[in-house]
This record gives sequence, C-alpha cells and structure tokens, in this order.
Amino acid sequence: MKRIIMGMAAIALLFTSCEKDQLENSNELAQQQVDMSDFYVHTDFNDEDGKAAQNGKNCYSMKNLNRLLKEDDKLYKKMYDIEKNTRSILAKSENSAKGKPGSGGGETTPPPTDNLGVISIPVVVTVVYSNSNENVSAAQVQSQIDVLNADFRKTNSDAGNTPSEFAGVVADSEVQFTLADVRREANSRTSWGTNDEVKSIYPPVTPETHLNIWVCNIGGGILGYAQFPGGPAATDGVVVGPNYFGDTGYVSAPFDKGRTVTHEVGHYLNLRHIWGDGRCRQDDFVADTPSSDGPNYGCPGYPTVNCKSTDMTMNYMDYTNDNCMYMFSEGQKSRLRTVFASDGPRAAMAP
Repeated sequence: MKRIIMGMAAIALLFTSCEKDQLENSNELAQQQVDMSDFYVHTDFNDEDGKAAQNGKNCYSMKNLNRLLKEDDKLYKKMYDIEKNTRSILAKSENSAKGKPGSGGGETTPPPTDNLGVISIPVVVTVVYSNSNENVSAAQVQSQIDVLNADFRKTNSDAGNTPSEFAGVVADSEVQFTLADVRREANSRTSWGTNDEVKSIYPPVTPETHLNIWVCNIGGGILGYAQFPGGPAATDGVVVGPNYFGDTGYVSAPFDKGRTVTHEVGHYLNLRHIWGDGRCRQDDFVADTPSSDGPNYGCPGYPTVNCKSTDMTMNYMDYTNDNCMYMFSEGQKSRLRTVFASDGPRAAMAP
C-alpha cells in the first residue's frame, strides 16, 4: 500500500513538474512571439508647430523624446525592450484586449489583473520661480496632487459625463499620489525651455522611487512635457508651467483644472497621445481607444468622427481643454500598470 501511495505521489509530482515546465515554456514563447512590427518611438508629426500653437495647447513630450533619441543612441533599444515587455505581460492575460477596434471603443471586456494592488507614488515638487506668481502657493501644490488622485482613481466629478459609447471602459487606474516634499528655488531666469536645463540645475530626488515635477515657466507657449520610461534617471520626471499646475491660485483658463499634469504623468507612465502621434494608421498601442487622425482641441462636440470611428475626445491623452477631458480607459490602465511589474521600468515604485 505504501509503495502504491508513493508511486501515485511520484506521478503527481511528475505531472505538476510538467505543467510548470509547460507554463514557463508558454511564457517564454509569448515573449518571443510578441509582434513589434508597428513599434515606433519618434514621430515626424508636426502639429505642435501648427494647430497646437494656434489653440494654445502645446505638450512637448514627443519633441523632447526626439531630442533624447538623438542624444542617446541606446534609448531606442531600451524603449523597444520596455514595449516588448509590456506587450508580453498583456498577452499573458486571458482578458487582455486583442488588436485595435476599428469602430467605437466602448468594449467592456474585464481588464487583466496584475495583483499589484493600489500603487502609491511619492511626489517631489520643485518650484523654480522668478516672481511671486511663479512661486505657487502650498494650496496650489496640494490642489495638483488632489487632481492627480481624482483623475487616476476615477473619483473626478466629471467622469459621469462620459458618453455611453465609452462609459464601459472608464478606468480607475489604481495609482495614487502623495506629496513627499516641496523644494522652492528662486532664480532670475524667466524661461527654461525644453532642454532639461532646469533639471540639471535642480536634479531630481531619488527618481527610481519618486515622481519629480518641476514647476517653472517653460516659455514658447508650452504647457508641459514629460519623460517616457527608459530615459535618463538624471532627467526623469515632468516639467509644467506654474499657471497650468493645479486648479487654484495662479492658473490660466482653459488649462486651469490641473489636467496638464494628468496628461504628462500619463506619458511618464508610458501612455502615448490618443491619436498615436500620426494619422489613422498610427497607433497609441491601446486596444480600446479608437484611431484618430490627429489631436482634438477646445471642447469638441459628441460624436467627433475620424478614421471611421468616434474619437475619445474626453480622454486625458488628447489635447482638449481641461474641463473637457475626464477619463483614462481600461486599456490605458492595463498598459500603464505594466511599468510597475517586477521587470518593468518603474518597478521600484510598486509595493
């Protein structure tokens, strides 16, 4: 009897070992078979020099990325590997969306579960000012943290404005933010541009574990810019103009609701612009955001149709006014959370 039991245990162990080997092999196979044929990092889309300037909405993240790619010949490979890892993680989930929907975007497929729980990111704000307006108040700083938490946790009061077509994919990203420190630096310089000089003079604080935000006058009508995962640690973070930071105090309508920082933190967490920084065939690598042929501005009416589908104009990663953007999608949530995985570029921020 003892021999029979031992024999059965050995067989069970053999089957368990085989199943484990099969799972590991399938994971390795998924990694190898990830389709990267549509991958891109830079863009030649020049809307920032045209309509963006005319409409007063100017995010400089992609141009900043183009500059970094020219300065660092290894950055492309880093971002390629990050994207491949992201796609591999999402492909392993039984519930992950497949492909790019050709119309609409209101699919209700449950998002993948990553078992990371709610991720809390400490934020260091560096205020660099040449006058009293630019030296934004503590209340204004806190208002921006509050906006980030509302937007990323789907507790923003305007989330209910989402049209029924997209209501099923409005996401709580389960990412939240805590104010760790505020640094104030007086400097007679009146504008800083987009070459990261403000970061060189005032380096980031532990960028591996903290989101660094520099609040300073960028100039040129530029609202803000962010660095995508994979870029240099010495310049990692978000830069934003003081009058586009938070929703109280020294703020300028129509970008006075703190959504510029929500948008830029989206980039910081590896989200692309909703239109993919190109025309209809350019993709933002998210399945439930419909294709578009360019950014939307102001407060577009619904439905706004491009590329034979309704644009998700209310998405934070478009270029609309602050009071007309109020959602991330479930696909964007799944994508941004991969950066916190154990082998992701922002893994040190996860619990």
